[in-house]
Amino acid sequence: MKFDERHLIQLAAVVKTGGVTEGAALLGLAQPAVSRTLSMLEKRVGEPLFIRGRRPLQPTPLGLSLAEHGLVMLAASRKASDLVESFRVGKSGVVRIGGTPFFMDALIAGLCAEFQASHPDVRIDQNYGYFPDLRAALKADQIDLAICPIDILDEGSGLEFQQILPGRNVVACRVTHPLLLKRRPQPSHLLDYPWIAPPPGSPLLADLRALLLSFGATEIKIRYSGGSLMSVINYLKSADALTIMPHSVVFAQRKEKSITALPIAIPHPERALAILTRTDAPLSPAVEQFAGFVRSGFESLRHLIKRHEEAVVWGL
Repeated sequence: MKFDERHLIQLAAVVKTGGVTEGAALLGLAQPAVSRTLSMLEKRVGEPLFIRGRRPLQPTPLGLSLAEHGLVMLAASRKASDLVESFRVGKSGVVRIGGTPFFMDALIAGLCAEFQASHPDVRIDQNYGYFPDLRAALKADQIDLAICPIDILDEGSGLEFQQILPGRNVVACRVTHPLLLKRRPQPSHLLDYPWIAPPPGSPLLADLRALLLSFGATEIKIRYSGGSLMSVINYLKSADALTIMPHSVVFAQRKEKSITALPIAIPHPERALAILTRTDAPLSPAVEQFAGFVRSGFESLRHLIKRHEEAVVWGL
């Protein structure tokens, strides 16, 4: 004998609440419709499902056994409804992000943890890459959004970006670096020290070369290259080497009191940190929620960094 699952769910609701009216209200159905269902179900099985004359309604052993199957279906239905509603409001789902290593490690990873404190059912999958790789990953639908430095998009790229932080590089060093003892360190002083090269493919590498050429360097004294953010920081802490970093990355390390920025102004890159998305692919609610959270986080960070910059006397 095959049963209509909806009939078993209605039976379960009535058993659960102790009344036809209450069971109908639980399911959002009309009471007469549920009464007809119970009557049809009793005729189908040929046995009573409730003990006659008992209030609240009490199921017979057969009615209770059938209701137990309906309760499983009712619970599954409720879970499915809750899941859909959670997804619809961005409380569950998957966020696939890609970004440049230094920014992801220094700034985005912490925001991911903060976001999941209020969205614990959202999973975040993170990938590393620079603009060409991230652009390809977006177009191949391997990631939902990218967070990376960018200057301008080609016409017809099918992508759009929202700036979240203006570009600004600084020369980073350890907090006990000899240059910090100078009252007014000059750009020429930077050439007396070895350098850490940013990872290959990083826009920072081109920025470093352009910076040292503008200072009159004929060769670059590279002593360490290709490391992650953590390895670069650990190297800086133990040596008098210098490197170039986005000011926001150095600022994010301020509580560790291990590295800092030399108070020497250097040219700003013609780029901004931005959220990059496809124009032809609507974002899921969870991705929309995450992108908004990142924008809000960087809005606060931008004000903190600006206040810090205004407090520093930057040399020329």
